[in-house]
Amino acid sequence: MATQNTPMSFRESVDFMVDKAIAAIKLEPDVAAAIKSCDSVLQVKFPVKINGRIEVITGWRAVHSTHRLPVKGGIRYAPIVNQDEIEALAALMTYKCAIVDVPFGGSKGGLLIDPKKYTRDQMQLITRRFTLELVRKGFLNPATNVPAPDMGTGQREMAWMVDTYKHLNPDDINYIACVTGKPVEHGGIRGRTEATGRGVQYAIQEFFRHKELVKQIGLKGGLGQKRVVIQGFGNVGYHAAKFLSEEDDVQIIAIIDRCGAVVDEQGLPIQELYEYKNKNKTLEGFGNLKFIVEGKKLLELDCDILIPAALEGQIDEKNAHNIKAKLIAEAANGPITYAANQILHEKGVMILPDAYVNAGGVIVSYFEWIRNISHIRFGRMQRRYDENRGQHLSQALKTLTNASLPIALEQKLTTDADEMDLVRSGLEDSMRTAFQELKQVYNSMDEVTDLRTAAYVIAINKISRTYLDIGVY
Repeated sequence: MATQNTPMSFRESVDFMVDKAIAAIKLEPDVAAAIKSCDSVLQVKFPVKINGRIEVITGWRAVHSTHRLPVKGGIRYAPIVNQDEIEALAALMTYKCAIVDVPFGGSKGGLLIDPKKYTRDQMQLITRRFTLELVRKGFLNPATNVPAPDMGTGQREMAWMVDTYKHLNPDDINYIACVTGKPVEHGGIRGRTEATGRGVQYAIQEFFRHKELVKQIGLKGGLGQKRVVIQGFGNVGYHAAKFLSEEDDVQIIAIIDRCGAVVDEQGLPIQELYEYKNKNKTLEGFGNLKFIVEGKKLLELDCDILIPAALEGQIDEKNAHNIKAKLIAEAANGPITYAANQILHEKGVMILPDAYVNAGGVIVSYFEWIRNISHIRFGRMQRRYDENRGQHLSQALKTLTNASLPIALEQKLTTDADEMDLVRSGLEDSMRTAFQELKQVYNSMDEVTDLRTAAYVIAINKISRTYLDIGVY
């Protein structure tokens, strides 16, 4: 446990935040302990031959709760991975799935490596060997434990894992559902890559539909022209910035990357900046913008909305007092420590919690898993039927009015929904419905004074009911 001389671990920080919700609903201590405990943790150490030398790679896969199956959670490759982090992230996955009504338990995995130090072929060798370890020990299966991409991994690694699982289980007709986040050509689903960033956008959009909450934090009007700072310019940060700036007319005034930051009070050109970063591996030198090496200091920039989309623990007791944003949307996992959360709450800062805000990835992973298990793409049965029905409606309106319809209206009536449309619709509905449930708890319980506690109240209530139904206690 944390003391005055040692900082609180990531896992302890998560547990302390959950404890507030447990106290609010007066859950029995023994039941609370059962829900918070991590069911199992696998640690593996396996040798891989790299450049003629044997390297021993260390990895983990934690299963927090099997109250729903399969358990779900990403696999990250990073030089900072450790067991405490993996257990904390597995717990967050359990709560996250419950909050947005995805019927999965929580899991997480990782390898203690720096992906930048290895070639593509070496990464494939490492990934396939890790997959072998997970499958052999029962920690990867389409029915029980389904990984997805996370920091340092992506579609490429998921394709390697699927192929490895298939060769180890040639008779499993559901093999393609053993992971999500795959390339579309290998069983993936359109919209998964940008799902977490899109979910961040939907979460913020829904917040601004509730005018009393907007007024509570001292903001006025809608989302348009709000000044936003984003930390992290990877998959999540980039897509959140892109969608918010292009579709909601917000001003992204600062982007903070691992190497530094750039600022433009008039709003940054996100797509151009992203392409520049991919080409040059840095934000430095873009246009005439000043590059700030101490990028983390820009978390304290005066803005309306702050979106931390990088690593955990970025806002702590050292800088929380200097945060000027009125709304923080946690796109990363655990970017605010427990101590900082208390400070920000006292300052009147509204926090949209990570267990809700970044749930877009697992929601669309759920859609992908369903698609794989059902062995049919979304829309195949009804797509043309819907298109024909729209054409009949268009023709009926023309006949009744004896006039042609505006081109835009006719296109909306006669255009069928493709898979991307259906994925986005399902994601938006999930994010909006979950926020409305958060708000209802926030407004109705005197013991709940922030949206994070409201989110955990929802999760703990759902999980405890499941445990009671199946007779765990």
